[in-house]
Amino acid sequence: MIVLPVTLAAAAAAAVLNIWLGIRIGALRTALQISVGDGGSEALQRRMRAQLNYVENTAFVLVLIAGIELAGRGSWWLAYVAAAYFLGRVAHAFGMDGGKAQVGRMIGTLLTMVIQLGLAIVAALTGAGVI
Repeated sequence: MIVLPVTLAAAAAAAVLNIWLGIRIGALRTALQISVGDGGSEALQRRMRAQLNYVENTAFVLVLIAGIELAGRGSWWLAYVAAAYFLGRVAHAFGMDGGKAQVGRMIGTLLTMVIQLGLAIVAALTGAGVI
């Protein structure tokens, strides 16, 4: 039986974070009394976009983590990379709200891109038999 502890933990974290992002949208919908769509609310558009951006990127990260772990290259460092990714996504979500937390958007975006690129390089090098 193959067990992928980092992948499973990352997938669990991904699901919980996605639920949290959805709850943030729901809370704003309730406050603004907008049931469907965004009602022209920039704040709601920002939160909806933060969740969609999260979903767009997280699938790639999870697949890369699983592939690296399946290839036997996912030692202790992979868990730290996954944790950094999710912290970056939380920073991005708060940053998308604007205001003083806006720097979180940039931090989250940079972490997402660097981590995705790094994982892609490791996966490509592993697949090519270089590492």
